[in-house]
Amino acid sequence: MGEQRQLFGTDGIRGLAGEFPLTRQSTYLIGRALGHDLLRTNNDPHAVIGQDTRESSGWIADRVSEGLASVGVAVHSAGVITTPGVAYLARSRALDAGVVISASHNPWTDNGIKVFSGDGFKLTDERELAIEKEIFALLQNAPATDDAVIKLPKSSLPGEAGLRHAYVQALQKDVSSDLSKLRVLVDCANGAATAEAPELFRSLGIQATFIHVSPDGKNINEGCGALHPEILGKAVAESAGKFDLGVTFDGDADRALFCDAAGRVVNGDGVLLAAARDLHAHGKLKADTVVSTTMSNMGLEVALKKSGIRMLRANVGDKYVLEEMLKTGATLGGEQSGHIIFRDGDATTGDGLLTALRLMDIIVRAGKPLAELVGDLKVFPQKIQNVRVREKIPFAQIPAIQSAIDAAERELNGNGRIVVRYSGTEALARVMVEAESAEKMQSLAAEIAAAIQKALGV
Repeated sequence: MGEQRQLFGTDGIRGLAGEFPLTRQSTYLIGRALGHDLLRTNNDPHAVIGQDTRESSGWIADRVSEGLASVGVAVHSAGVITTPGVAYLARSRALDAGVVISASHNPWTDNGIKVFSGDGFKLTDERELAIEKEIFALLQNAPATDDAVIKLPKSSLPGEAGLRHAYVQALQKDVSSDLSKLRVLVDCANGAATAEAPELFRSLGIQATFIHVSPDGKNINEGCGALHPEILGKAVAESAGKFDLGVTFDGDADRALFCDAAGRVVNGDGVLLAAARDLHAHGKLKADTVVSTTMSNMGLEVALKKSGIRMLRANVGDKYVLEEMLKTGATLGGEQSGHIIFRDGDATTGDGLLTALRLMDIIVRAGKPLAELVGDLKVFPQKIQNVRVREKIPFAQIPAIQSAIDAAERELNGNGRIVVRYSGTEALARVMVEAESAEKMQSLAAEIAAAIQKALGV
C-alpha cells in the first residue's frame, strides 16, 4: 500500500471555499507547487485554466494562475468551461497542463482544483502525492498572509470565447447522424454547461429547450442538474409528448444523466448498455468488454452478458475506470453516476456533452426511442445510504462494522451485492446494497449504516 494523499481525493482537491486548502494563500501555493512540477519536464511550460460558475471560482482561478505564473508558467484562461473542455484544450494544444476550478456536483459553498497533464489524463496518484508534499513544504515557509499579485504573461492562445468555441467544434465532429429531428429538454444545472451546451446543440440543429441556464454563483446544482434527474424527468413527463428525451448535466458537465420520453430516468448503467451494444454491433467494442464500477447494478451485468459482452468492475471514480480501460484496452467504460468514457476516439475523461451527443446519435441510427434501447435492463433494487463520519478508519479494523457487513453477506447468499466504502470527495461512508427484494435491501442497508453510525458517526 503506497503513501496516502491528504489533499487530493478521487477527483482533485476539494473543500469549503475560503478554508484550507482553498484559502487565498494555499491556492496560490498550490499553483506554485504545480508550476514546479511542470518545470521538471519543460523549462517553458504552458497551462490552460478553466472554471465553473461558483461565486468563488473566479478568485481561486486567479490565485492558482498567479502561483503558476510566479514560477514562470504561461497561463491561458478559458473562462467558464466544462472539465472535459479543459482536458481537450490541454491535449489538443500540446500544453503541459489543464487546471479546472470546480467542485462538480457539490454545493456552491465548496470548490476544488483538478489537474490534467498535457496528454489530457488526470494526474497519477504518485504525481499528486509529490505535488502535495511540496505544497506542505511551501506552507511551512510561507508568511502568515500572502497576497502577492503576479503579473500574468499575455496569452498566445485565442481568448476565452475562442477556446470554448474550439472545444464545441471538436465535439461536433463526433456526430455522424442528422440530429435535427430530435426534441430534447436540456438541464444545464446552472453550471459550466451553460457556456457550451446551447451553442453546441443549436449548431447541430437539435430542437433543444434549455432550463437552469442562469447561473448566479450560488445556484449551481441547486434543485437541478444530474444531482436531481427526477426534476428533468417530471418536466419531460408533464410536457405531453413534447420531448423525445431529456439530458441533465452536473456542475462541471463531465457527466450526464437522461430520461426517456415518458420521463423515466436513465442513469449511467443504461447509457453503458446502449453504447456497448452499439459499439459491439459495429465491431468497435474491443475485447467485447465494458469497464464499470463496484456501484454498477447487477442488472447491467446480466443484460450485457446476454449480448455476449463481459463487464469488469473498477473502483469508484472515473480515473480508476480509465486506468482499468487503459490496462485492458477497453473502448467503453463508465459509472452509474453518468461519467462515461469513450476510448474509440481521443477522449481522455468523462464528458457529459460528448455522452449526450453519442447517445442521441445511437437513438437516431437505431431508429428506436431511448426507452426501447434500455428496455431489457432489469434493475435489481439498490439502496445507497450515506452516513456522515468524523474519520475514515478502514472498516476491517472495526469489528462491529465488519461483522455487520459479514452477516449481511451471509443473508444475501450470492443473490445480491454489498459495497461499503468511503466517499473520495466528502466525509461520508456509503453503504450500497442490492437484493432481489426491496424489503431485504432496506433492512440490510439500515443494519450496516447503524453499525457505522454507532462507531464513527458525527
